[in-house]
Amino acid sequence: MDKIIAYCGLVCSECPAYIATQADDRAALEQVAAQWSEEYNVPDITVEAVICDGCLGTDGHKCAHCSDCEIRACAMERGVVNCAHCDEYICEKLEGFFGFVPDVRVTLDAIHAGLAA
Repeated sequence: MDKIIAYCGLVCSECPAYIATQADDRAALEQVAAQWSEEYNVPDITVEAVICDGCLGTDGHKCAHCSDCEIRACAMERGVVNCAHCDEYICEKLEGFFGFVPDVRVTLDAIHAGLAA
């Protein structure tokens, strides 16, 4: 399977919520919900909130965060494949996100460098 890179640089195809959704594995989704509740200190994340077919596009299930993700909304408005393709790469929204998830910067930087080559 090809990697699915989210607008922000997360690799959807490696995300446990995405993997469990694609496998239709309710027990794995319950584990993801419990783990994320603890990890992000958000009580009672539900299985329904983690069901996800990846954040790209408008089709399929989206995890609950997708509806209020500023990065996703911006990228969709601009019509870019992901943020590495944006004329304003790296913006303030991404800089803040990179602080929480530094690996996504590596992913997006590599894509951006490939575009410039």
